[in-house]
Amino acid sequence: MLELLVSKKDLRETRLVEAPPAPLADGAARLRLELFALTANNITYAACGAGALGYWDFFPGPEGWGRPPVWGFARVIESKAPGVSEGARFWGYYPIGDAFDAEARANRAGFIDAAPHRAAKAVVYNQYLDTSADQAYASAYEAEQTLFRPLYATGWWAADCIAETAPGAVVLSSASSKTALATAHQLRARSGARSIGLTSARNRAYVAETGFYDRVLGYDEIAALDAPGPCVFVDFLGRAQLTRAVHERLGSSLVRSIVIGATDWAGASGALAAPPEAPLPGPAPEFFFVPRYASERLKAEPALAGAMTGDLAAFYEASRAIVAVRRLYGADAVRESWARLAAGEVEPREGLVLSF
Repeated sequence: MLELLVSKKDLRETRLVEAPPAPLADGAARLRLELFALTANNITYAACGAGALGYWDFFPGPEGWGRPPVWGFARVIESKAPGVSEGARFWGYYPIGDAFDAEARANRAGFIDAAPHRAAKAVVYNQYLDTSADQAYASAYEAEQTLFRPLYATGWWAADCIAETAPGAVVLSSASSKTALATAHQLRARSGARSIGLTSARNRAYVAETGFYDRVLGYDEIAALDAPGPCVFVDFLGRAQLTRAVHERLGSSLVRSIVIGATDWAGASGALAAPPEAPLPGPAPEFFFVPRYASERLKAEPALAGAMTGDLAAFYEASRAIVAVRRLYGADAVRESWARLAAGEVEPREGLVLSF
C-alpha cells in the first residue's frame, strides 16, 4: 500500500512510503482510492492538524509525520464487513494513498468508519456514502464533486451564518480560494450585502473576472478598504498581520470576524493557530466549524439540507466557468501537486483532480 506522508513541521516536506498490505481484519473493508482533489482546503487541514481540530488524528502517521485527509471516491476491493460489498463505490474522507482500510459498520447511507480513534469526530467525516444511493451524487460531475462538494457546503453554511447578521458588507480574504468563491457565490444569491474580496496581486485579475465580488483589493491595498457597516470579515487566509490590518481599517463598522481557513499555512499564527499577541480592535475572531453549525441549523430547519444539495448540484456546471479541471495520474503527480499547493504555486483557475 502506497501513502503520502507530510512533515508536521514543514508542509512542503513529503515522503512516499510503500508497504505490503496487512491481512484484512474481520469487520473491515479495504477501499482503493480512485479519484480525489487537492485544494487549499487540504492545506488548511494540515495547518490545523494538531490541537482542538485534530485533522492529523483521523489517519495517524509515524512520529513527526501526518497523513492529510482528502475528499474523493473509493471502491471496495476486499471486504470482511457485513453489508459492505466488494465493488461498491463510496464518497468520503480518505488519507492520501492508493488504499485505505476502514472498520466499516454498514448503515442505510453506506457505512461508518467505527475506528475507536475516530469516535469523537464529527459524523460527517466518518460517514462514507454509497454512490448508488447518494442523492447528492452527480455522475456527470465527479471531478467537480471532488473539488467543490465539501468546499461549497462550507461556503453555503458560512453564507447562511453571515446572512443572519444582516451585514452591509462582507470582506473575504484569500478570495481566490475555492471555499471563499463558494461563500461569495452563495452570498450573492441570498444577501444584499456588498462583497469585497482580498487577494494577492497575482490573483487579483482572476478574482475580479469571476464576477462573485462587488470589489476586489490586493493585500497591499488595505488602506483603500472601506465598507458600509455593519461589516463582517471572513478569513480564509490565517495571516495574523492581515487580520489585524482589516480590524484596524474597518474599526467600529466591524461587527463579526469569522475564521474558516488557513491557506497561508506558514503564517498561520493568527486566530486559527493561536491568540494574537496583542488584543485586536473590534470583535474577537470566532472559528466557524461547519459540522456543528450545520447540525444545529438542520435541527431547526430540516429543509435546508435539500436547499443546500440543490444549490450544490447547480454550482457544478457554473464552476466550469471559473475552474478548469486538471486530471493527473500517478504517485509522482500526487507528490508534485502537494508540493505546489504548499508553496502557493497553484493558479486559482486550476482544479487538481488526481488518481494513483
